[in-house]
Amino acid sequence: MSLRPIIEIVSKRFALDPRSPHGPAHWMRVRANGLLLSSITGADELVVEYFALLHDSCRLNDWDDPEHGPRAANFATQLFDAGFLPNLTSPQLRQLVTACQGHTYEHSHQDITIATCWDADRLDLPRVGITVDPLRLATNEARESCLIEWADKRARAWCSKIYGTAADSLDDEWELSEVRLKQ
Repeated sequence: MSLRPIIEIVSKRFALDPRSPHGPAHWMRVRANGLLLSSITGADELVVEYFALLHDSCRLNDWDDPEHGPRAANFATQLFDAGFLPNLTSPQLRQLVTACQGHTYEHSHQDITIATCWDADRLDLPRVGITVDPLRLATNEARESCLIEWADKRARAWCSKIYGTAADSLDDEWELSEVRLKQ
């Protein structure tokens, strides 16, 4: 299944600068984090992928936007109703909606797919200067130091590119070979 159509829709709707710490490069790192975690936790990979692309897509600013999760959940429902989330079932949509709604304020969930979504996002916190606290992760699998270090290194490399001398080269961070998002 190609993610190209949904990525194009979401990136066109995104109101912030594409180089935002909540923008497309973040979505792709969350996707990579989530797919790696899913292979360990058994989470639903399709829900995790859609979460990665949608969870921050409705932000209005980078700093204080407490309603961005519920807006993303509503957007996910609109996309589902319009047929833009192929292969997603109604139960998977409920997981996606719950994950988007709660990703900012909730810390744990009994549903492994929702917990995996939240951890995939939290593993990318170093991009905004926050060190990942293993005790604030929802799954034991995400608490592994090697996984935290891997995600931390990738997030910090992006920060170096954006805020350092290599800010003009983001190509290797998109991590989705079939799509190169417009900057």
